[in-house]
Amino acid sequence: MDFQIRQAITANVMGSDAAEFQDIVNDAIARGEEHLLPGLGVFLEKWWNGASESERNEFSQKLAKQFVS
Repeated sequence: MDFQIRQAITANVMGSDAAEFQDIVNDAIARGEEHLLPGLGVFLEKWWNGASESERNEFSQKLAKQFVS
């Protein structure tokens, strides 16, 4: 992902509160448009970088369960 995309997405959501982030994520999922995926990736990257090791492990376990066939 191009670094400029990260910066643009970050600038667009700077100062948003939790409800606004939830709305953004819900809207991106509901729309299902491919061009929204980089934004969700930036959100995940920011969260991952600020998460504790136990939060990362819990997230990874929950995510793995979603991809069990």
